[in-house]
Amino acid sequence: MTDIKTILKTIKENDISYVDLRFTDPRGKLQHVSQHISTINKESLEEGFMFDGSSIAGWKAINESDMLMKPDLSRSFLDPFNAQPTLAIFCDILEPSTGMPYDRDPRSTAKSALNYMNSIGVGDTAFFGPEPEFFIFDDVKMEVSSTVSYAEVDSTENPTNSSRDYETGNMGHRPGVKGGYFPIPPVDSGQDIRSEMVSVLADMNVPMEKHHHEVAPAQHELGIQFGTLIDTADNVQLYKYAVHMVAHSYGKTSTFMPKPVAGDNGSGMHVHQSIWKSGKPLFAGNGYADLSDKALFYIGGIIKHAKALNAFTNPSTNSYKRLVPGFEAPVLLAYSSRNRSASCRIPFTQSPNGKRVEIRFPDAMANPYLAFASMLMAGLDGIKNKIHPGDAMDKDLYDLPIDELSNVPTVCASLREALESLQIDNDFLIEGGVFTKDQINAYVELKMEEVINFEHAPHPIEYQMYYSS
Repeated sequence: MTDIKTILKTIKENDISYVDLRFTDPRGKLQHVSQHISTINKESLEEGFMFDGSSIAGWKAINESDMLMKPDLSRSFLDPFNAQPTLAIFCDILEPSTGMPYDRDPRSTAKSALNYMNSIGVGDTAFFGPEPEFFIFDDVKMEVSSTVSYAEVDSTENPTNSSRDYETGNMGHRPGVKGGYFPIPPVDSGQDIRSEMVSVLADMNVPMEKHHHEVAPAQHELGIQFGTLIDTADNVQLYKYAVHMVAHSYGKTSTFMPKPVAGDNGSGMHVHQSIWKSGKPLFAGNGYADLSDKALFYIGGIIKHAKALNAFTNPSTNSYKRLVPGFEAPVLLAYSSRNRSASCRIPFTQSPNGKRVEIRFPDAMANPYLAFASMLMAGLDGIKNKIHPGDAMDKDLYDLPIDELSNVPTVCASLREALESLQIDNDFLIEGGVFTKDQINAYVELKMEEVINFEHAPHPIEYQMYYSS
């Protein structure tokens, strides 16, 4: 545990000019305030920093806007992207009048989920291992107005650029549709930029494992090590930050939108999960795929509450252009060993310590604190109430006959459905005061604005289909 003395020593040794205080808003976007070094001392680090929370979407009204950022000294790093030497620190948001966690602060909610898990005696550690995917483009244009609606993205890897004239010539080496997994350079043009992303993240104390091209042209993934829930959620935020910033430094642009291009694979964020107690893995056992009853019940809770979970794990209208039945998408709420067509996969491992479940429907638009916390709460509900997921489905679910397919439940088909499901099914989230009704209602209201914007705007393809009808 890093203490104030260590932080002040780091500041002195690195000649720090600014301390960047960072927190996450309900949508999952990092926010920050840069404090000049003259404001940093033992007292300010202990007491925290006041700020106006009324301008953060989904938080305070202006008449009660004072809020407190409390630095978590265990999560600091030297920011490599700032010209002035900067130490960044993750913060929790507190109510200044009580000193208690603000109930709409995502990071505090995630901590509450862990406290709840401990309080009911299920486990003392929750491990999460996310796999966020993203696209890198060379150019992006967009406009939305009353009379214009379009977006255009371009990458030198796009198959549509095979006949394009480039100033330096068209080299011709590019992955085709669904051809990006895993050719070496020069077909894989992202080797160097991904290597820099991984190196930068490692310098920011994020444990990294690998990187590779993904299935679609211009699609990529960095391998982040699993870790405890809060640390891993913090790491996802740093992952997204580094991907955006390194791409920007290369004169490129990156996005975690699940479906920025048509006709090829979308980007997900598979999330591996397990619970331990007293240094022992609780998901290892003698059941199906060497799972314990607790692991099966955890899966049962996830499947039961999947549609409500979608509001946090797939929180964009664009998420549901990836989660489309009949395509290579984890929409079917079934579990299976090693089978990537199921929304819950049991990865193969020879060690009981590696026994885990992989939930495949989330995407990286998710607020990692809320997504991880909500999945943990669903799994704990499954364990508490012994919700068995039924029989495993060890077959290619993408190729099921219609009569069999109709019996398999699915995730939501839209963000509206997900938000409505959350409003109906949220008792498992408010157990132990982890989430609050007020928080859930505020989140639904915030995200419903996006639904309304999406539903009220004509889509370009509607012109193609209907203009002359």
